[in-house]
Amino acid sequence: MTQSMHRRGFGRRLAALAAASSLPAWAQTAPYPQRPVELIVPFAAGGGTDVLARAMGETMRRHFPQSVIVMNRAGASGAVGWSELAAAKPDGYKLAIITVEMTMIPHMGVTKITSDDVQPIARLNADPAAIAVRADSPFKTVEDFLAAAKKNPGGVRIGNAGPGSLGHLAAAALEDKAGVQFNHLPYRGANPAVLDLLGGHIEAVAVTPVEVATYVAAGKIRALAIMGDKRIQAGWEQVPTLKERGIDLVIGGWRGLAAPKNTPPEIIQQLRTVMARTLQEPELRATMAKQNMGEGYLDQPAFLEVIARDNATFKQLVNKLGIKA
Repeated sequence: MTQSMHRRGFGRRLAALAAASSLPAWAQTAPYPQRPVELIVPFAAGGGTDVLARAMGETMRRHFPQSVIVMNRAGASGAVGWSELAAAKPDGYKLAIITVEMTMIPHMGVTKITSDDVQPIARLNADPAAIAVRADSPFKTVEDFLAAAKKNPGGVRIGNAGPGSLGHLAAAALEDKAGVQFNHLPYRGANPAVLDLLGGHIEAVAVTPVEVATYVAAGKIRALAIMGDKRIQAGWEQVPTLKERGIDLVIGGWRGLAAPKNTPPEIIQQLRTVMARTLQEPELRATMAKQNMGEGYLDQPAFLEVIARDNATFKQLVNKLGIKA
């Protein structure tokens, strides 16, 4: 090889290096993702959040080149999992499901972690809160249930997914509206509470429809009322809203996807695109409908608005009711 050829080869390599150095740092690395991504579910396996996370992870494979590994990190009404997310390296390889409880539990002193400590990406669904009992319960209607609570203050045990969970605040708000008193029993997720209800250890649960949908369909659990603006479908058409029963109370929850704060914007944008496509997949939508999981996809800007609104709403509710962990 001649000396001039060596010079030309060296010149080409030098030009390539110069071009690469002019690119932003993220563009000089391999495309994301290069390995499986962990998805933290901050509640026990088997609950509504876990069901959605696993179904979504499977469907994501059509639009995402790596596997999504679901990791359950239950505790403190979500705070254990969210603390792990907030402390994770912001490289897109550890994500988490966040829920409406993130706008509740900081005001109760359960955790200092707020939505400002993570990077919300998209809302995945939205559901009303619901009150449910065993199918053989003497409470046939929500009026029966409230009458028993009024007759025996603190004697009606109602389970929830943990201190400061949606179910906890929903039941506390119902107490306030109806002038009754429950015995609130927190669990490490909705599923353990539902199992205790089935075992006859408590009288009711305050959950979202997805968390009892299977048992309602099997005739093992009866839904007494939902806290939405209107009735829902998938076998719950006969379940009234509290508003229909003269109780002006609407409380609902949501589940979303989030990354650690300061995750590179190009990774966030990629995940936003993947979520927009994944949540439109007919198979996932069918699974959600079967589980009575309300649709409610929102892209990042609209999702951030919902978070800000709920944070203000639940801060006011927590302060009004004096709820502390």
